[in-house]
This record gives sequence, C-alpha cells and structure tokens, in this order.
Amino acid sequence: MHKEELLELHQMFYDIKTYYQTLNPALKFTEYTALNILPNDLNRSKLEHKYAIFILGAEIGAAMKEIETISSRGIPERMHMLADHTLKEIEAERSHS
Repeated sequence: MHKEELLELHQMFYDIKTYYQTLNPALKFTEYTALNILPNDLNRSKLEHKYAIFILGAEIGAAMKEIETISSRGIPERMHMLADHTLKEIEAERSHS
C-alpha cells in the first residue's frame, strides 16, 4: 500500500473515531491519542501511520462493543496483534538507520 493510501485510510478511521465520540463523548481513544500521529502528519513515516491505524482500529473495535449490538469481539485483539507486528517493523527500521 502506498503512503497516500495509508493516509486516506488513516483519515477514514479518524472520521469513524470522531463519529463514535459524537455518539458517546466519554470515549477517549487514549492509546491512539498518546501516539500523537494524525492523518495529516505527512512528515511521519508510512510505518508510523500503519501503526496508528491499527491502534485506532483496536480502539474503534472496543467502542463498537460499547455502542453497537453487533458482534465485534475479535476486532480489538486482532488490531493489537497487527499493531505489535508493525511496531517491531518500526523498531527494526530505526535500528538499521
């Protein structure tokens, strides 16, 4: 996936986050917020955006369990697994720089 496509996906997830926060203002998305990576941060690496997407996806999945009645049980866990894998990629990339 190209960086531009990741940025678009990041923006879509961010819009979903915003939507869920309008439904439930108590949702904080603390793990994603702590990353301090927004969809328009063009200076951040492709891997950093990928990691942010997975973290945000995990928190969106958790929010879905609170707000929606659909089954979203495995989403947060799977997104965290993908985020962990991506974090290892980031660390490997940094150690080779």
